[in-house]
Amino acid sequence: MNTVKTYTLEEAKRTLENFCAYQERCHKEVTEKLYKMRMIPEATDVVIGHLIEHNFLNETRFAQAYARGKFNIKKWGRQRLKLELKKRDISKFNIDLAMKEISEADYYETFQVLSEKKLRLISETDKWKKRKKLADYLLYRGWESHLVYDKVAELIP
Repeated sequence: MNTVKTYTLEEAKRTLENFCAYQERCHKEVTEKLYKMRMIPEATDVVIGHLIEHNFLNETRFAQAYARGKFNIKKWGRQRLKLELKKRDISKFNIDLAMKEISEADYYETFQVLSEKKLRLISETDKWKKRKKLADYLLYRGWESHLVYDKVAELIP
């Protein structure tokens, strides 16, 4: 017989405490997890309230950690970071705070290094195709278009 696991309110709280302690989570992830655990909306509200009250769930902290991590590890630009945070229903206020986690100097230094590294990896010989490949790569990673086109013109005259 195929039975579905059910959770008491206390079990759900402990499970979600562990879920949030493992890594920063946003409200949307926690809500989805509770939905998959088949918790009723009233119980979901109680568990989320508990997690916020005991500082397991903090949207500002999540947004800041997310932006820092994706910038440092995946080398995403601000456009991509904002888009991904919006997808997770993060408020504009918290997105703006998260963007402040990245210093201007680090931002431009990372952009410079990423652009030059990618250019070395492009084997295309046609100048215009090479420019397009570099621009597409940087735009996909979420770097601002004015930065991208200026850099492409600088690196591939």
